[in-house]
Amino acid sequence: MNLKTLFSVLFVLFGGLVTHGNADEPFSLSLPVDCEIGKTCFVQNYVDHDPGPGKQDFQCRAMTYDGHEGTDFRVLSLVEQRAGVPVLAVADGVVLRIRDGEPDISFRSLGAQMVSGRECGNAIVIDHGNNWQTQYCHLALNSVSVRPGQKLKRGDPVGEIGLSGKTEFPHLHLSVRLNGKIVDPFAPLAEPGQCGKLTESLWSPEIQANLAYRIRVVLNRGFSDGPVQSNDIETGSVVRRNPTSESAAIVAYVRVIGLEAGDVQRLSLRHPDGTLLADNVAQPLTKPLAQQMLYVGYRKPGDGWIAGVYEASYIIERDGRKVSEDVFSFRF
Repeated sequence: MNLKTLFSVLFVLFGGLVTHGNADEPFSLSLPVDCEIGKTCFVQNYVDHDPGPGKQDFQCRAMTYDGHEGTDFRVLSLVEQRAGVPVLAVADGVVLRIRDGEPDISFRSLGAQMVSGRECGNAIVIDHGNNWQTQYCHLALNSVSVRPGQKLKRGDPVGEIGLSGKTEFPHLHLSVRLNGKIVDPFAPLAEPGQCGKLTESLWSPEIQANLAYRIRVVLNRGFSDGPVQSNDIETGSVVRRNPTSESAAIVAYVRVIGLEAGDVQRLSLRHPDGTLLADNVAQPLTKPLAQQMLYVGYRKPGDGWIAGVYEASYIIERDGRKVSEDVFSFRF
């Protein structure tokens, strides 16, 4: 099915025009974030296609959660968020509504009741004409740079990625609606409960390759001089703890998103001569995980550290077969 046919079908399904401007030009979306998809930012959650209490993204996998109505574009940590990651209008339109003034604090710290009614946090709604609207949630405090009634062009900056509202990690939640109904930009023709081989997309052709579906994504990796917690990675404090020849330990760590049930993770640390120093083999996952951190370490030997390259490898296996590997190292 080509795009013209797609939008003709959407016309029937949703009872309204689906083109923007010229009737021969279908409504399409550009990237809503000024970052490099797959390197400095990633899609963590997609629209939930399961009409019941379960969860299922457009690829029949679990990169979503029950009732999720948008696409989440996350950055690597709070370090990048605090440096400022612009949020962009995905198409020409007019600003309908805004909200600003909500703090950039994980709702786990505030409590869900403190964000009740303001789950979207600092936000913008843009009307693109012909019954299409987009909503941008969790923007950074005081970053909203547009006002109601303002006309926008595709790619215009409207705010920055934040941590406001009901969220635990810095990201932009983008919702797309036609006639008030949620449309998954990765699968606009999908019926409730449908997933799998869905080929049409609202994303403009030049960015579709960048938005290729990814699971088992390593967000962060590196080395430390001691045990590492996820919050150390999120805040960036771990980067100030690089091992030296005087360190009491060498610790390798990874933080990963999009793990699947049955995945077996293994993180290993090797001496410059290739000897295995430490090995952490996790139990097979019993359910999909949106995010997990793993680390492995080795205490300083009595005769001290040997100068050279220390290497870590992170491997994921399924049914005894390696499906993913990431190798990283440092030298002193």
